[in-house]
Amino acid sequence: MFSSEYPEDRMTVTPAPFTADDYKARMERAARSAADAGLAGVLVAPGPDMVWLTGYSPTADTERLTMLVLAPGRDPVLVVPTLEAPDAAKAVGADALTLRDWTDGKDPYAVTAPLLDASGRFGVSDNAWAMHLIGLQKTLPDTSYASLTEALPMLRAVKDAAELERLTAAGEAADATYEEIKKVAFAGRRETDVAGDLAGLLRQFGHSQVDFTVVGSGPNGANPHHEAGERVIENGDMVVLDFGGLKHGYGSDTSRTVHVGEPTAEERRVHDVVREAQAAGCAAVRPGAACQDVDRAARAVITEFGYGQYFIHRTGHGIGVTTHEPPYMIEGEEQPLVPGMCFSVEPGIYLPGRFGVRIEDIVTVTEDGVRRLNSTSRDMAIVS
Repeated sequence: MFSSEYPEDRMTVTPAPFTADDYKARMERAARSAADAGLAGVLVAPGPDMVWLTGYSPTADTERLTMLVLAPGRDPVLVVPTLEAPDAAKAVGADALTLRDWTDGKDPYAVTAPLLDASGRFGVSDNAWAMHLIGLQKTLPDTSYASLTEALPMLRAVKDAAELERLTAAGEAADATYEEIKKVAFAGRRETDVAGDLAGLLRQFGHSQVDFTVVGSGPNGANPHHEAGERVIENGDMVVLDFGGLKHGYGSDTSRTVHVGEPTAEERRVHDVVREAQAAGCAAVRPGAACQDVDRAARAVITEFGYGQYFIHRTGHGIGVTTHEPPYMIEGEEQPLVPGMCFSVEPGIYLPGRFGVRIEDIVTVTEDGVRRLNSTSRDMAIVS
């Protein structure tokens, strides 16, 4: 479909899989973090947290209770429906935990309750079903709960070397996608056509999952999360491209803004301001700096040039086994940056009814500063 200048072997190398010991260490870390936060434990429903902690993801989104229980000083226990137990036992992390199953017709909360401190406060994964949390509260009325984003926002934030390897590979695949998409025709085609090209390229370069392909042309670019539509891209349009997904289970997310034909002086000026703001945001990344410092640095540039009211979103978000997760680069977030944290730096300017510009890289905090996981040019690209 597309020809690529990127070495094929670089795009197809598969990292070594995570081991039972990796998952055991993560579960132990989660239990220690819970204790440090004054929690009696962590309750994890199917979703990104469970995949990260155990390697297990149920084959179907089910209403039957499935819950990982982690508590300081206790062995991890995964409560599963009996009919799902064989699949759960095959998960790589299953060797580091105990499976406890329950059959239809039985009370799953009665099975889970003995694993919990009857008067404890627990962190609960954000995507837990409300009916399961209410069921536990009815069974153990003296327990209380907090979302993991609130209670343990840093649980998945600091990546180890193996995770950084996967995020780096995902970033390289997104970069390869951008280099190829600049070669396709834009003018005369619908936004959805270009979005389809982006999705195809991400998969060509190894993504197993495409999460988003934003193509905001002309006035649609002034909507940061515009979904590609039927608008036909015209000569003279600024086009915001924002795309990403999962490769080897870890996320990519990058934005570049291209122009169809020659831009006006104003369009160049706005693009230059955003590029300078993005550079300032990246330069603010270092161990010990607060998350909000990244937002402040990028926002100060845009405000200085008179576009402050048109920068209408946070400067960045974490990335890992999901493409959006804590921490967030936003005013008021005082969480210090530490080596291994990975997040986006993506300032933008959005002029309603006219056009928008966004430039985004994923970065990781190093021992002495920052490393970008995206390396494509941040200059305005001219496309046909």
